[in-house]
Amino acid sequence: MIQLINIGFGNIVNANRIISIVSPESAPIKRIIQKARDEDLLIDATYGRRTRAVIVTDSGHIVLSAIQPETVANRIHSKEITIDNTNEE
Repeated sequence: MIQLINIGFGNIVNANRIISIVSPESAPIKRIIQKARDEDLLIDATYGRRTRAVIVTDSGHIVLSAIQPETVANRIHSKEITIDNTNEE
C-alpha cells in the first residue's frame, strides 16, 4: 500500500520510500544536498522558504521541505495509526 505524506505546500512524498528525515544544519547534510544537486537528484519543495527538513529516499533522491522534521515524522506516525485503525475494522 502506498502511503503519501504532505511535506508542505501541497507537496507529497511516498512515506514508504523515506529512509531518514534530518535537519539541514550540519556540514555532512549540506554536502549530501550539494551532491544531490550536482547529480540532479535534489527535489526542492520549499517554495523559496528556509529548508527545515531534508528527506532522504531509498532511490537516492533528496527532498527539501520547509516544515520541521518532527512535523513530517508526526504526519507519518499519525497516518500509520489511521491505516492501522482502518485495517482493524
